[in-house]
Amino acid sequence: MKRHAPATGRNSGPIAAVLDGELPAHGTVLEIASGSGEHALFFARRFPHLVWQPSDREFDALASIAVWREEEGTGNLLPPIELDASSLPWPAAQADAVVCINMIHISPWAATEGLFAGAAAILPKDAPLIVYGPFTEPEVETVESNLAFDANLRSRNPAWGLRDRAAVDAQARDEGFIRSARYAMPANNLILVYRRRS
Repeated sequence: MKRHAPATGRNSGPIAAVLDGELPAHGTVLEIASGSGEHALFFARRFPHLVWQPSDREFDALASIAVWREEEGTGNLLPPIELDASSLPWPAAQADAVVCINMIHISPWAATEGLFAGAAAILPKDAPLIVYGPFTEPEVETVESNLAFDANLRSRNPAWGLRDRAAVDAQARDEGFIRSARYAMPANNLILVYRRRS
């Protein structure tokens, strides 16, 4: 039941280095689409002053997260909760930050809409919503590997695919967020940080 995502071992450190400067000093971080649970475990260990709440919509993912937590978890890693980003309201009443890694491109656009709407409902003013993954950008030429990845995703599901960063920014603004930071990451990924302004 315990799953392993090879990319997690490669990107956990670089993502954590960015989170270190963007997450609050204390409080609860809600992770959307936690997948195997390896990121949640890594970040809970890396940020012992924060409570880490993993979540996912898939039963197999929730089971994997629970096993990782039971076998290797720390006291600040909570049991996973079932959460579909596009299904509102979320089963989480409050958080001090929301983190979403590698979900936006492998889900329908409704999940991105729900991500910002759900986060807006539970985050206080100025709290961060942090997303990681591959994006296209109007002012940046998309590398061949990302174009091929986008084509592969759309062949598997027409509702999937790399999202345009400008479209994500617009969706954020519609829900009262403003993008406060953009970080170029390894393997042609980005971290985009949005903060709730209203």
